[in-house]
Order: sequence, then C-alpha cells, then structure tokens
Amino acid sequence: MTPNLQPAAAGAFGAALNWLQGMLLGSLATAVAVIAVASVGLLLLSGRIDVRRGAQVIFGCFILFGAASIAAGIMRVANPGNSGPEFPAPAPPPPAYAPPAGPKTPVKAAPYDPYAGAALPPHS
Repeated sequence: MTPNLQPAAAGAFGAALNWLQGMLLGSLATAVAVIAVASVGLLLLSGRIDVRRGAQVIFGCFILFGAASIAAGIMRVANPGNSGPEFPAPAPPPPAYAPPAGPKTPVKAAPYDPYAGAALPPHS
C-alpha cells in the first residue's frame, strides 16, 4: 500500500482518497479478485473463454494489487539519484500466544481406547 498523504493534503480530500484507496485495495477488492480468478479458471476449464482473456484477468489482478510496488520501481529507475520516499519499516508481528503457567506436576493421560463407548446405546 502507498503511504498516507502528507499533512498539508490531509483534510476532506485526503480522507476521501485514503477511503478510496482502502476500498480499492481492501478486503472487498481481494474477495472480488479471488472470485474473478476462480470463475475465469472454471470458464477456462470448460472451454468457454480463451486463454488470452483468462491471462488478461489474472494479469489485471496482479497490476491492481502491485501498483504501489510497480510505481516505486518505475520512479527508482527514472530517478536513480533519489531513491524515492522512505517507507517506514513494518511493525513486528505480535508475540506468539503463551499458555498460562499451570501446575508443574505431569498429568497422567488415560490410555487410548478407540472403541470406548462404541457398543453403548444412544442416550434418549
């Protein structure tokens, strides 16, 4: 995703652009792209569309979701002296869940019996 707008452009127009960007690259767009790729795949398997049209749909999804990276690469090639805007490092992932400390005495498990209760009548 592209970085947020500068404070000078922040306001109603900036908020609207951020909202539009969130809608175009958010979970709704991801769901639509997944459905599009799945339906194109089914249509390709059934022979209803040609491979060229299917490749165009899939390539379009790549361009839509990779537009920020593509633009940054083009800007880097066009202006080699300036590396472009510095993006902040992504936040580290949250720590893994640690179960609460319990008693230190081992709990003895019952022996495994795959047929336990198999011959009992159902409860009414």
